[in-house]
Amino acid sequence: MIYPDNFEQKIDFLRIREQIKGECLGALGRWLTDQMRFMSRFADVSNRLAEVSEFMQLLQSGTQLPTDNFADLRDTTAKMRIEGSFADVDEVYNLYLSLRTSKTIAGFFGNDDNSDRYPRLGMLASHVVVHAFVIDSVERVMDRHGSIRDTATPELARIRREMREKQNAVSRLIHRIIGDAQKEGWVEPDTSLAVRDGRVVIPVQASMKRKIAGIVHDESATGKTCYIEPAPVVELNNAISELEADERREVIKILKALPAAIRPYLDGIDDALMFLGIIDFVRAKARFALQTDACIPQLSDQPEIDWNNAMHPILLQSFRDENRTLVPLNIKLNADNRILVISGPNAGGKSVCLKTVGLLQYMLQCGVPVPMQPQSRAGIFSNLFIDIGDEQSIDNDLSTYSSHLLNMKEFMRNADNRTLILIDEFGTGTEPMLGGAIAESILDRLNQQQVMGVITTHYTNLKHYAANHSGVVNGAMLYDTNRMEPMFVMEMGKPGSSFAFEIAYKTGLPQDVIDSARSKGVLSRNAVSRKKSRMATLFNKTFKASK
Repeated sequence: MIYPDNFEQKIDFLRIREQIKGECLGALGRWLTDQMRFMSRFADVSNRLAEVSEFMQLLQSGTQLPTDNFADLRDTTAKMRIEGSFADVDEVYNLYLSLRTSKTIAGFFGNDDNSDRYPRLGMLASHVVVHAFVIDSVERVMDRHGSIRDTATPELARIRREMREKQNAVSRLIHRIIGDAQKEGWVEPDTSLAVRDGRVVIPVQASMKRKIAGIVHDESATGKTCYIEPAPVVELNNAISELEADERREVIKILKALPAAIRPYLDGIDDALMFLGIIDFVRAKARFALQTDACIPQLSDQPEIDWNNAMHPILLQSFRDENRTLVPLNIKLNADNRILVISGPNAGGKSVCLKTVGLLQYMLQCGVPVPMQPQSRAGIFSNLFIDIGDEQSIDNDLSTYSSHLLNMKEFMRNADNRTLILIDEFGTGTEPMLGGAIAESILDRLNQQQVMGVITTHYTNLKHYAANHSGVVNGAMLYDTNRMEPMFVMEMGKPGSSFAFEIAYKTGLPQDVIDSARSKGVLSRNAVSRKKSRMATLFNKTFKASK
């Protein structure tokens, strides 16, 4: 289960999908990229990643495979399945070229040496069979330029032979006529032939148009020139037009006969074309992976995260373009420390850490390599839940906080020990003490359900909970107090500080305002402590009285 429906948008996966689509060679590969979905079975994830890993090796080796003729021809083959229906000349030619490409690529991966080097891709190729009969059937009726051969049928050969004879006769006749007209001065000496409505015509000055018998097909915008088809040529051109109609009918017969011949092989043809689309899709993922320095970590069938130098791929590309260095993330979640509570200053990188975890885990389980050290370990989760951003809804009369609580209800209802939860700014949106209390209770429930997850917060009570309960661990976003700026480094095992006063000082707030705030903060903490003490005393008295 992926929650909510716009999970991909929240973790920026839509941008990853678009980048992979941009690496595809054809429409079928782009369609498969759109169909890419989260997988929860270990075997499925492992196999998809292995395919990409092998293609990454292939690209790095410099081996060249065909990169053209990756057309999406599902509509063409669907049309050819219908009795009496046919594909046009261009569709047949594209089918022929794509089958040739599919056969070449399948042959490469099916080669004994290459099938050992690329076993997963070799397995894909092993299902591809492009029958010689199909290729031969197309080549019998179509030349290498994609035109129907004269020899496709005896009738077509006859029609085209007669067409050439009459066209040659028209050419000789009209050149003789224009030559005579030039001698008579009816047309200019440098006049050349023109074509109007598929007919060869002579441009003649309007004042001379009655000198040449024939049909006026057109005239210039100024009306000074007329385009005449000489009468002796009309009959020949009519005959050519009839032959052209005969040719179209004969070509349609040929195109109808071709599907009838290869229809028994259409299932295999569809498989070969889908293989091309899959290869295109895998290639695109491999190219994207190489661009983002991605790899495939050691996979585990158990829910776990043990990542070294993990990086958000979009930030990595952005920082690289700006000649900046992105600080990597090191994170470890296992049976002992399942939930990480990250605290630290605003703009210190808490949300980036959370989104990085969500994005990389989702990428992996969609079969996309991720930027991290190959020695990292990555487990498989059945459910990914995220609560991040403002989900205020006017239509449903929901406040931001109400929306967060609805998300928490879904989390607690559906979470189990194979669930990864991601909660940003846990508990905010309402009165801090109450919001913190509710957040702590929810965290306790999620901890009992043995989920794994990353939570960001400023609330002290959540940091205390993490410090005092097994299964939950604190994490701090480090802050350089000398330079007064965040380091964007997440360190597990200790809580972080919000550094509110330091940041206030850096932004230029007056010192007296900051000093006043410090004193109020001390008083506020003391008041909270006294309130907790009174509540504890009251609880103890009540407990003893009940005994």
